[in-house]
Amino acid sequence: MPKERESNSTDKQAPSEKYPKSPMPAQHQERPGVEAEMTPRPEYLAPDYKGADKLKDKIALITGGDSGIGRAVAVLFAREGADSAITFLPSEQIDAEETQQQIEREGRQCLLIPGDVTSPEFCQSAVEKTVQKFGKLNILVNNAAYQHNQESIEEISDEQFDMTFKTNIYGYFRMAKAALKHLQDGDVIINCGSITGLEGNKHLIDYASTKGAIHAFTKSLALNLVEKGIRVNCVAPGPVWTPLNVADKPAEQVAQHGANTPMRRPAQPEEVAPAFVFFASPCDASYVTGEILTLLGGETRAA
Repeated sequence: MPKERESNSTDKQAPSEKYPKSPMPAQHQERPGVEAEMTPRPEYLAPDYKGADKLKDKIALITGGDSGIGRAVAVLFAREGADSAITFLPSEQIDAEETQQQIEREGRQCLLIPGDVTSPEFCQSAVEKTVQKFGKLNILVNNAAYQHNQESIEEISDEQFDMTFKTNIYGYFRMAKAALKHLQDGDVIINCGSITGLEGNKHLIDYASTKGAIHAFTKSLALNLVEKGIRVNCVAPGPVWTPLNVADKPAEQVAQHGANTPMRRPAQPEEVAPAFVFFASPCDASYVTGEILTLLGGETRAA
């Protein structure tokens, strides 16, 4: 098992100085990237976050829950009383085990489900394994993503385009479809969108297109399920310090990740995860469905 993870955050720092600003250390990894090898390590433990049983005895399934935003969400869900199943690629096993360890430190259970959400069969089996283990499913978090930066549309191969869509939107569709038979009145689906899906990105044409599709999928599915009492919402962050970006950009570009935000830094996963708790919580968001919540470090231009 991985060593105990300690947060880099300290109580002595002012809030605006709590997290590292750009430039970050230049670094690059091969896809899909491993959080355990990032410098500095992303902050996901949220030591100042106090649980209040908002999700007591709920069961969540989180795709891409091994690292980044998914990992931080799983930890805060556990702090709020939920058990989680997390999906991840087999090459990300070391990250998945650390996430499981931290969830168990919160006193909750974590089921590890290795596999690829581009497979329809895997999406179905991930849901079924979750229900077999925990007896129910209350929260689906669609978070797994594939991103490949390219200078021009001419450089985007059909294979890359297919992989991006099969991971980012087909996977969301298939997971939601498989989960629906187990979701009840009061249960939720939370999708992870992106500012790129609202504004576009000249170097992420296929990725931004899938994120726009996720936003429309969220709103449409929310309308479709509202009479069943199942809420559907979306968190759309700006730049976040995760393996997704370290594995996608050249080292010198990674160093500038988030530098152009007003806060002059990328978000840390623990800063994004509370938005998922809000959407998942029946006491906080019972009247909220079909919404896209942007988290942009001071940007205000998103629609």
